[in-house]
Amino acid sequence: MSAAPSGPLAGLRVIEFASIGPGPHCAMLLSDMGADVLRVDRDGGNGWPNPVADRGRAAKVIDIRTEEGRDFCLDAADHADVLIEGYRPGVMERLGLGPDVLSARNPRLIYGRMTGWGQDGPLASTAGHDINYIGLTGALAAIGKPGEPATVPLNLVGDFGGGSMFLAFGILAALWERERSGEGQVIDAAIIDGVGSLMTMFAGLLPTGRISLARDENILGGAAPYYRSYMCGDGREISVGAIEPPFFAELLTRLGLEELIPDQNRRERWGDLTRSLEQAFLTESRAHWIALFAGSDACVAPVLTFDDLPSHPHLQARQSYEVRDGVTHAAVAPRFSRTGGAIQPAGDGDALLAAWKASPPRSTA
Repeated sequence: MSAAPSGPLAGLRVIEFASIGPGPHCAMLLSDMGADVLRVDRDGGNGWPNPVADRGRAAKVIDIRTEEGRDFCLDAADHADVLIEGYRPGVMERLGLGPDVLSARNPRLIYGRMTGWGQDGPLASTAGHDINYIGLTGALAAIGKPGEPATVPLNLVGDFGGGSMFLAFGILAALWERERSGEGQVIDAAIIDGVGSLMTMFAGLLPTGRISLARDENILGGAAPYYRSYMCGDGREISVGAIEPPFFAELLTRLGLEELIPDQNRRERWGDLTRSLEQAFLTESRAHWIALFAGSDACVAPVLTFDDLPSHPHLQARQSYEVRDGVTHAAVAPRFSRTGGAIQPAGDGDALLAAWKASPPRSTA
């Protein structure tokens, strides 16, 4: 890469075996934080070319089934801190690139394995996708309208919430532990495990009766009139999240519906309350409501399309998005006071490996 990367992970060396979904996203997160990421890719790519999720890599296109490809991967792994792979269990072992082989050559290597079902269990070797993983963990059952099939929440909950984010967390935890032991380890990052962890708030609140996951009662699933989206008079949507009583009171006061404030937690009144709010929001455009609720604690925000994001005043002020070569990129997150990350330029895999070999990795205490 042309310039020394910035960020709290500057100097970290990552080899990524190209996959789809959570693996590339995890590698992007590490790259944004300053890590050198060497992507080992196949001819023609992974079938899902993505200039945003694939940003900040040095790429090497090679067939890892050949002796040349295997030797390149062994060489790269010898000089890497972290490896990310997203194949089915056993594939890397059959290629001669499993954790036993690579860790014997490089005991400091942290070997991150990203799958849906995990490395073991009856489903481990079977195909699956986000919808299946969140279906098995109780998340999908809670999303949607009563009497209708579950609503699919994009693939944010499984692939990225329960997948890439937990893999990144596992990698950083393993790096911290390596500072004391000097040894790497294998991370079994299964999406079903990550989503199970994401569901802990609901699991903890269910026994208290504070929340229900039944679709007609779930206050966080759209059943409550104070936590859902509404259509405005111009056909655009607005989101309402006025859970706390003071916020709900402010919402209804600004709408001129003060007499309905006592109905917030009377579930038998939710139907009538919802209809009143629907009728109110339909009387004016979304711009009118945004102006009316500006600066308030009513917890009202527009439901923006992706094309709307770069022009929203708050997102503009925080520079939350940037356009590169006509493509909108989310800015690097999270933000740091001293060692801020940055979107890195693309690079050449051979050149990056040569640079790794020219200087030893950072020593571990």
